[in-house]
Amino acid sequence: MNDQPINDPQALWVRFAPGKPVLEGVNWGGLKTLYIKEVRRFFKVQMQTVWAPAITTLLYLAIFTVALGRAGHMVMGVPFANFIAPGLIVMAMMQNAFANASFSLLVGKIQGNIVDYLMPPLSTGELMAGLIGAAVTRAFLVGFAVWLAMLLWPGVSVDIRRPELVFWFALMGSLLLAFLGLLTSLWADKFDHAAAVTNFVVTPLSLLSGTFYSVKQLAPTFRAVSHANPFFYVISGFRAGFLGISDSPLAIGAGGLLVLNIILWGVCYSLLKSGWKIKN
Repeated sequence: MNDQPINDPQALWVRFAPGKPVLEGVNWGGLKTLYIKEVRRFFKVQMQTVWAPAITTLLYLAIFTVALGRAGHMVMGVPFANFIAPGLIVMAMMQNAFANASFSLLVGKIQGNIVDYLMPPLSTGELMAGLIGAAVTRAFLVGFAVWLAMLLWPGVSVDIRRPELVFWFALMGSLLLAFLGLLTSLWADKFDHAAAVTNFVVTPLSLLSGTFYSVKQLAPTFRAVSHANPFFYVISGFRAGFLGISDSPLAIGAGGLLVLNIILWGVCYSLLKSGWKIKN
């Protein structure tokens, strides 16, 4: 017979008290796994998720430069093609950040495998970081693909003058749309709901943000409306990194976008933590 004393059965089977977290601090392994999973998901179809938006953006550039740029049309003292190119780059980045962030949880809800996101030992912040990080990664890959294609485009200059502005406004714009995409994926119950946000919110705000024109050319009323559009500050600030000129106050745009992203982060965190429409 075993002469060892019999231990308490609870001590044998329960290593930690019920409800006590086993992982302390940040679960870096789980966060890395989720991030890589999300990146691999869109990268497996990179022709659709990365290179197709680059081709679409080049078509915009070709159409508008042929329609308005051949007669030596100038905007804010620069050739029209050089003016719209930066705006097209960051517009593609924002739209793809939204598309990526609005897909994961929505597909999980529709296909019934949302538990794959909820059951792993990830905190709400870690889950958000993985989803938002992958969306921003896709946005920057699309932006790099578009910029690389425009470098080879005849008659267009996309030389970067102020890289700090390019990076900051690209990051703020990508985060803005990633948070909006995450909110959409929480709210939507079917793909039609996400498409409605894309068609009636994201696309109009993108096209009416000064991408193809300077808001200084607008009437005072429409100019005031444009200044209430956060997309306008993203595009104007990003363009300033290429051209060195801006039709918006850069400091206000940079700070305002940071505050707006912090607010959206708080809203996303609260809804995701409460399990709104994914647990209830």
